[in-house]
Amino acid sequence: MSLTLTDCIFGYGRRKPLILRGLTYSLPKGFTILLGPNGAGKSTLLKLAAGVTRPATGTVTLNELSSCDTAYRGRVAWMPQQITAMHGLTAREQVAYTGWLKGMNRVDAWDAAARALQQVDLAERQDVRTKQLSGGQLRRVGVASALVHNADVLLLDEPTAGMDPTQRRIFRNLIQTVTDDVDILMSSHDVTDLAEESQHVTVLTNGTVTFTGATADFLAHAPHGTPTARLAEEAYAALTPRSF
Repeated sequence: MSLTLTDCIFGYGRRKPLILRGLTYSLPKGFTILLGPNGAGKSTLLKLAAGVTRPATGTVTLNELSSCDTAYRGRVAWMPQQITAMHGLTAREQVAYTGWLKGMNRVDAWDAAARALQQVDLAERQDVRTKQLSGGQLRRVGVASALVHNADVLLLDEPTAGMDPTQRRIFRNLIQTVTDDVDILMSSHDVTDLAEESQHVTVLTNGTVTFTGATADFLAHAPHGTPTARLAEEAYAALTPRSF
């Protein structure tokens, strides 16, 4: 699979500044972290890649499929920043409903929902109404919803926000288990999310990709002599403009 955005221009209104300015980007194979300052366009890029928003000009494709095609959204899974608890639904029902919306039949979606919740360590909470879950648990329901229909590409917008260290470790272990089967693009404000699992890094600044490449090449932008624990932080600082 090859997800590609070509010459994409996007803004949230004719009188507002453009968010993306002729962006061209191809998602590498494996697990990619998407970094960038607030307002850089990370969430917008993910929405375009998910097919939930269309560029003013340009194209978004997955191999031969256009993001305008119905089949496209069945091949791409998206987890937005804000996960909404659906009124009256349990965790399993909410995940199964997402699978059904993606084209699965009800029986398959119900069975897949249980497996996806097991993957994110929520099996014991699958019958709890989502309104009663904690913020971190609800985000894991969002991850399970992204996993439920066996997509070829996972687009995750700040998936670890609101998770405690134990939940973040569970999430990272989950990523390791699926990277052989699916390509992942995960946005984050936290460079520690690179951890050891990230194979690639993309940096977005002012609606333009300013770096994309292997994680080792990204870390090489840190100044000589930077302590290992600060390599990611210093490399990111070297590739993005100062905000203060």
